[in-house]
Amino acid sequence: MKLYRFLSEDDTSAFCHKVTAALNKGWELHGSPTYAFDAAKGVMRCGQAVVKEVPGEYSPEVKLGEQ
Repeated sequence: MKLYRFLSEDDTSAFCHKVTAALNKGWELHGSPTYAFDAAKGVMRCGQAVVKEVPGEYSPEVKLGEQ
């Protein structure tokens, strides 16, 4: 099955670490990163979609962050 996650975080090194951790677990970048202003928090936020092929069949109970 193919899994999809959208990672987001404030524009700090924490975002880069989150994406790096996903890449090191076998996730692959999907599309371009995004960058937007979060008016509620008053900060810029980054986002990046990642995908991963794993064995099995999808169900909503799949814990994407544990894959």
